[in-house]
Amino acid sequence: MKTAIVHEWLLSYAGSEKVLEQIVGLYPEADLFSTLDFLPDGKRGFILDKRVNTSFIQKLPFAKSQYRNYLALMPSAVRSLDLSGYDLIISSSHSTAKGIRKRPDQLHISYCHTPMRYIWDLESQYLKETGLDKGIKSAILKAFFNRLRKWDVSTAKTVDYFIANSYYIKDRIKRVYDRDSTVIYPPVEIDDFQLNTRKEEFYLTVSRMV
Repeated sequence: MKTAIVHEWLLSYAGSEKVLEQIVGLYPEADLFSTLDFLPDGKRGFILDKRVNTSFIQKLPFAKSQYRNYLALMPSAVRSLDLSGYDLIISSSHSTAKGIRKRPDQLHISYCHTPMRYIWDLESQYLKETGLDKGIKSAILKAFFNRLRKWDVSTAKTVDYFIANSYYIKDRIKRVYDRDSTVIYPPVEIDDFQLNTRKEEFYLTVSRMV
């Protein structure tokens, strides 16, 4: 079975990339696709030093540092990836990667880290924090987000199977896309930690702020 793996963008080695590493390990012969790839040569081991097939965004000005400014182009970029020669497509998605173009006879499994937070639950917070909650720019961005939400829901219908990274995300997938999903937790380096039985009265969360 010829397999393609689609990841949002490749710029660093963080949470979603650790999931990608495991997927690549399961399918070492698969071809890898992404909207853009700026991983340095010395940090490509987790994708087995694979050549990455990228979209047109790769060649746009400041794509490495200002890629988020190209959000409006991301749906077109991910749908421009030619996956016609593959039987199985696995997407690692927290933005637009699940929106790939596929035929009915192709199997698409999407590992969903989360539906796009900035157009769903956190839209108001995102607009406020970026100073775009008022004025003409705000109106334009809200109109774009409305279109993006429709696209997001529409492309969710073409996914054959959703995998959620937690039961919280499973609930969000159901609420946003009205789709069921199977929970498979992300990998954790348990050997890096030692169990401490002494407890104190606080909770600690360590994560990347995105």
